[in-house]
Amino acid sequence: MQVYEAPIKDMLFNLNELHEDDGFGNLEGFEDFDEDVTAAILEEANKFCRDVLLPINWPGDQEGCRIENGVVRTPKGFQDAYKQFCEAGWSSLGVSQEWGGQGAPHSIAKMVEEMTCSANLSFGLYPGLTGGAMVALEAYGSDELKSFYMPRMASGEWSGTMCLTEPHCGTDLGMLRTKAVPQDDGSFLVTGNKIFISAGDHDLADNIVHLVLAKLPDAPPGVKGISLFLVPKYLPNEDGTLGNHNNAKPTAIEHKMGLKASATCQMTFEDSKGWLVGKPHRGLEAMFAMMNTERVAVGIQGLGVGEIAYQSAVYYAKDRLQGRSLSGVKNPDGPADPIIVHPDVRRMLMTMRAYNEGSRAVSAWVSRALDAEHASPEPEARARAKDFVALMTPVVKALFTDLGHESAHLAVQVYGGHGYIQETGVEQFARDARIAQIYEGTNGIQALDLVGRKLPDRMGRNLRSFFHPVSQYIEDNAGDEKIGKMIAGLQQAFGALQMSTGHIAQKGLKDPEEAAAAATDYLRLLGFVAMGYCFAKSAQIAYRRLEEGADDKPFYEAKIITARYFFDRLLPPVMAQMMAITSGKASMMDMPEDAF
Repeated sequence: MQVYEAPIKDMLFNLNELHEDDGFGNLEGFEDFDEDVTAAILEEANKFCRDVLLPINWPGDQEGCRIENGVVRTPKGFQDAYKQFCEAGWSSLGVSQEWGGQGAPHSIAKMVEEMTCSANLSFGLYPGLTGGAMVALEAYGSDELKSFYMPRMASGEWSGTMCLTEPHCGTDLGMLRTKAVPQDDGSFLVTGNKIFISAGDHDLADNIVHLVLAKLPDAPPGVKGISLFLVPKYLPNEDGTLGNHNNAKPTAIEHKMGLKASATCQMTFEDSKGWLVGKPHRGLEAMFAMMNTERVAVGIQGLGVGEIAYQSAVYYAKDRLQGRSLSGVKNPDGPADPIIVHPDVRRMLMTMRAYNEGSRAVSAWVSRALDAEHASPEPEARARAKDFVALMTPVVKALFTDLGHESAHLAVQVYGGHGYIQETGVEQFARDARIAQIYEGTNGIQALDLVGRKLPDRMGRNLRSFFHPVSQYIEDNAGDEKIGKMIAGLQQAFGALQMSTGHIAQKGLKDPEEAAAAATDYLRLLGFVAMGYCFAKSAQIAYRRLEEGADDKPFYEAKIITARYFFDRLLPPVMAQMMAITSGKASMMDMPEDAF
């Protein structure tokens, strides 16, 4: 059974308590979003996700999308849900007021995004892609394009996509063949084929705004010759009404493992009219603004699936009667005890819970930095926030999706045989979560980005934005008796991270393959140290609140227990990854290719 209620208490804890001393200082422009308003937003978002999106999640997976007369049709209930989503203002929550949005901080918008991904990940992709497209358009589009398209995209009237991949090339975008031919009126005619285009076509919004990578006739070879173009599905008139179809057509829907209610399309553009976004041959620069936004969003998808998988597993573990507790009968009036009494079931549930709470805490930290990049009045804080976001973006994308997928599989395991059949709904989580480890750059690509670009950038400046607060926290709290064991564990893990960083820096300069061979292990180690830092702080705050006589005693007690579990069970194995990192590339790369 798919069960979901947004973890609002934990969300508010992260927003209002955990990161108030994150070093980014006070932010300007968010004065209207105080604690009461934030709580109200999260409560209303929970109601919408629970009551509107969750009921169509499993049926939508069963029905899937289809093409009728050249138009993609979404499953039953999706059109009405999208209409309600837009009318309630959820499409514009985090959008600047300049474009008709509400101007909420990322830290709040990401919490709502998590709810949407938990309740119905397929649905969430439609407005999610629009948000990413708006980031690129706002940063690089002309004033004319922005003033015309941004308000309509903010309202949800029009949606957006990103069109990168082609049948013959994946990550290597230098090989793309889509072409854009200049026209006398300043527009371009775009022709080419794209694949794996999420929300490439659908029946939810009136128009779809495609951001398409293509090459101009005078483009230099490789990635330096790529430009970005805005290509609408329908050519709009000056007053915003829709004119002729623009030959941007879905030719097929991919038959996917999961996310069946999300239309992943093969697209064809045939002399489709478009407009340049940004400078000629600088399209990747603009596209990466969108992709980095989407990478954080994909990480939130992993967290969202992990949360609903956990809640559904808890529901079943409390309801399913099987066996007797090893410490004595717990349900004397029944034929057996609920399986939640068994240690191995507890292991799975606590692992999922810790993954979710740890990911949410790190997500809130990164979201706070996203806000500080633009809203901090202090230049130094803005620069530090930018460095931190650059460092943590690949970690959020890769680690959260790995853990979300693992949680989904643990939920199936808790259900046993009932988890393997479709009727209970939990196997959908495992299928839906799997793609998040692949798109927007596979998790291996994220790890390469971390060690190949983010670590050496400006002599390690990005890393200092993370190392300094963690190091200072360990030093300041080494004598705290209540969390002393956690501080010791964090210090040990942080030491392993420092040694691994030095190893990669030393070996990677001489041999890039050494750094690449260590990348995935290093990303996981860094991510778990970030979680450990957040868990130690969370436990410290919880102890303090309990001493002050906090009203919500069970919440803070549970926060401490979850932190203890993380340090006892989850952090120690990750520290061993330093051994894998320092072992070098030899056993990985020495096998001759023809021996595989």
